[in-house]
Amino acid sequence: MPKQNTPGPIKVAVIAGEVSGDLLGGDLIRALKDRVESVSLVGVGGEALQEQGLVSLFDYSELSIMGISQVLARLPKLLLRIRQTAQAIVAAKPDVLVIIDSPDFTHRVAKLVRASLPDLPIVDYVCPSVWAWKPERALRMRPYVDHVLAVLPFEPEAMEMLGGPPTTYVGHRLASDADVLAVRAAQWARGEARSEALGWAGAEAGGEEAPRTCLILPGSRGSEITRLLPVFREAVEIMARRSPAFRFVLPTVPRQAEHVRDMVRDWPVSVEVLVGTPAKWQAFAEADVAMAASGTVILELGLCSIPVVSNYKADWLIRMMHKRIRIWTANLPNLIADYVIVPEYFNEAIRPGALARWMERLALDTPERRAMIGGFDTVWDIMRTEVPPGERAAEVVLQTMAAKAAHL
Repeated sequence: MPKQNTPGPIKVAVIAGEVSGDLLGGDLIRALKDRVESVSLVGVGGEALQEQGLVSLFDYSELSIMGISQVLARLPKLLLRIRQTAQAIVAAKPDVLVIIDSPDFTHRVAKLVRASLPDLPIVDYVCPSVWAWKPERALRMRPYVDHVLAVLPFEPEAMEMLGGPPTTYVGHRLASDADVLAVRAAQWARGEARSEALGWAGAEAGGEEAPRTCLILPGSRGSEITRLLPVFREAVEIMARRSPAFRFVLPTVPRQAEHVRDMVRDWPVSVEVLVGTPAKWQAFAEADVAMAASGTVILELGLCSIPVVSNYKADWLIRMMHKRIRIWTANLPNLIADYVIVPEYFNEAIRPGALARWMERLALDTPERRAMIGGFDTVWDIMRTEVPPGERAAEVVLQTMAAKAAHL
């Protein structure tokens, strides 16, 4: 696309507090650079944004927190970082502020910036889950957010119903991610090949079982891993007793590798711990089934056509506030398709025996597996967009800047 005629370089303030948000930000800035003469950056982010020229105000991993108890424990440091970030953005006088996910941090910064720079366009990339809980947040966003970039197809309608800011579905980066596309193709090819093998469909009829790979995905945060791995261990032990054909693989991120290895070291069943992104995608390409922590990874697995059962163990404060959660499911494939595709278990309802039996059924060519794969195909069709998310997001950011300028 040819670059637009601009009066000068564009300065973008951007804040991303998670790896996923950093990747979205990197795609967005890359697309903006294709559309304007030059882009300079100020704010907070990780490797993807730093590759685009951002010098982060501090290590963005400080913002990678989960659960109200963790937020409270780190509240003094968070409040300091909120003030520091807002002051730096106000001093830089950018042309637009883009806040990406991590609403406990980014929205507080946006409010402070709006108070000091009332004419600055502010775009929120990744719609807060107002459709899940605290729907009043949608209306409260209007004074400090000019436009929302949604990554889920049902969010614009939800925001409109709740009175929130204008919202545009730009697509989800996973639906056009090269690694996801490669794994999806590999899974399709494996399915075609194995559906003809006795071990795939014949095990139920008494045939010899083919080796099956089960992914163990307890999350990327230490608290998630600590809560879920003991339950997954019990399920794995049951699976190993009932069917020795399973191979167990646990991909993890580098910062959690030591913690994970410590927790699985005394397991009576061998588990392959793989570290890093390339190893993860290779494991996904070889996987037959997965037990996973509830989160974005469930959508990732769904788009890769890997059957999965979702599990979530909340901290004590979330348990106390569960009545405020309005959503009927915690899993994105279910929300997008508007019916139950992925089974999900919460807290004490997670039963290792049930989880083990789900893994057995979903790893074979069973009605359960075929139904789940069909559901994932529906999700894929709904989420696909003609324009990649980063490019569409860049277009909307520029449109928002122009609309704001027109009203000044």
